[in-house]
Amino acid sequence: MLTYKVEPKGAVSPGISTCQGCMIDVIFRNALDVLGEDTVLVVPPGCAAQFSGCGPEASVTVAGIQGNLENSAAIASGIANGYKHQGNDHTTICVIAGDGGTVDIGLQSLSGAMERNENILYICYDNEAYMNTGVQGSSSTPLAASTTTTPAGKPVNSKDLFRICMAHNIPYAATASIANIPDFRRKVQKAKDIRGCRVIHIMSPCPTGWGYKSAKTVEVAREAINSGAWLLLEYENGRLTISKKPTALGQVESYVRMQKRFKGASDEAIAALSAHVCERYTYMEKLTQIMA
Repeated sequence: MLTYKVEPKGAVSPGISTCQGCMIDVIFRNALDVLGEDTVLVVPPGCAAQFSGCGPEASVTVAGIQGNLENSAAIASGIANGYKHQGNDHTTICVIAGDGGTVDIGLQSLSGAMERNENILYICYDNEAYMNTGVQGSSSTPLAASTTTTPAGKPVNSKDLFRICMAHNIPYAATASIANIPDFRRKVQKAKDIRGCRVIHIMSPCPTGWGYKSAKTVEVAREAINSGAWLLLEYENGRLTISKKPTALGQVESYVRMQKRFKGASDEAIAALSAHVCERYTYMEKLTQIMA
């Protein structure tokens, strides 16, 4: 029998450790490529759990820990303070957690870390539901989207994590998308170079939970940016900027019809989602002028 040895390149081992069409693997590879080996990961249970730690069962070569779903920011804060007392001011403490462990169960822990301005980088990969446990709805699930706990479509809009981060007045917060990796890498590099609490919220569509062909992940994410359903934003030292303006603001019809989770959404629900998208963009655009 022939055997082959594949030498790892970078901090993530070769091969795909996620579902076909999922971009969490790409997020980890690019984030760790920018952050480098002098990084400690905190990854809660979820879709990215296989990236926790550096043992033979993990996919990464950097040190890491998997705690509980609700306390990632607290664990990262403890590690950061431990390093601080040791005189270590160079190691990056990075949380990479899903939306369920961030905007829902882990929000209290993250809010505390932001309030204290802990020296951590928190990356939330957002697939807009609890995908690892059966596609239950989360606070990131958008209006009218169907999940196993909102089979008739979610009746309310999603929670705005970016504005929550802004309200804590942390030194850096940004949104990103797997449809624009150069933008994501630039923001990770900027976050790496800043001290204090930094948060990057990146959209990561899920073929299984959203209901589209796995080859269409980047296309779906790009359509979200074009319609304004996902905004690319940056908040730094009290100033807000829009990284890329939507090319077809509010035109969410083509975006939602690409996904089975919106199959049962009525025309009225889609119109309400479109109105919300436009209102949020207008609000953020006004804020850029006020905060200039």
